[in-house]
Amino acid sequence: MTEPGGPDVLQVRSLPTPTLQSETDLLVRLMAAGVNPIDTKVRKRGTFYPDSGPAILGCDGAGIVEAVGSAVTQFKVGDEVYFCNGGVGGHQGNYAEFTTINEQFTAPKPQTLSFTEAAAAPLVLLTAWEALYDRGKLDAGRTVLIQAGAGGVGHVAIQLARLAGATVCTTVSSDEKAQFVQKMGATHPILYPKTDVVNAVMNWTDGKGVDLAFDTVGGDILSQCFAATAVYGDVVTLLAPAEETDWKTARNRNLRFSFELMLTPMLQDLAQYRRTQANILRQCSRLIDQGDLAIAVTHTFPLADAAKAHGQLESGGMVGKIALQILS
Repeated sequence: MTEPGGPDVLQVRSLPTPTLQSETDLLVRLMAAGVNPIDTKVRKRGTFYPDSGPAILGCDGAGIVEAVGSAVTQFKVGDEVYFCNGGVGGHQGNYAEFTTINEQFTAPKPQTLSFTEAAAAPLVLLTAWEALYDRGKLDAGRTVLIQAGAGGVGHVAIQLARLAGATVCTTVSSDEKAQFVQKMGATHPILYPKTDVVNAVMNWTDGKGVDLAFDTVGGDILSQCFAATAVYGDVVTLLAPAEETDWKTARNRNLRFSFELMLTPMLQDLAQYRRTQANILRQCSRLIDQGDLAIAVTHTFPLADAAKAHGQLESGGMVGKIALQILS
């Protein structure tokens, strides 16, 4: 990507293979890359580091360790890894054949996942984990509303909430998606085109509201979350609030409100928190390999068709995740 714009600004180019920049770096031969909404936003608006172009997009990647720095202790050549790293300008992303990453920010790939599935996982795993467990302080016995439960973050959040012992309701747009989220562990799908979401939540909770609402959509959905959350409850959002957000309801109910942006440690170069995120991915690997957590990849494209993958994501109505398969 050499300039912001539509999907067609993504062009296949030959660039030099990246080299190890520190003694704790890994050189990874990428086998697949995840495609996330942040990728399309960076493509449309420009990177966070506009002076460092051309930019290789893609925050999520999975591959095989090709070379290691002299001080690397956690990985060896041939290890399979996955991670969220780069892709917003500055450090290159993962729509590529090779990348480098510090070993501290890397996790072993779940053995039971393909590279394609693993590459689609890191950003949504970290986002849902931090939103529910770190921001929302979710624990057993609580009720949760997850907006857009069939989406990338949503379908992971349903599973993590269930693993914590919570009961989940979630919004979906179709009967097909309702069946999908029930397989993920949602107790009560709400078809929002046909049903008033707040009324449905109140009926489900006997007029109390949920203990935790998770907004993965933005816009007026945040106000809807406030209206559907119980007094002294929690609301977490991934998006910047709209100007018309109903803060009065949030205040009157004494809600605890949190933002979740899992890219903050990378954007602000916070190594401590990046190590914490790598540890979260290690825990998720164990859950996946135990059969307790799944990643649904519903669309795959070859690397050369990254523009088509962006078009698919921006068309809306996604179930699960999109990934690029890198054939080198």
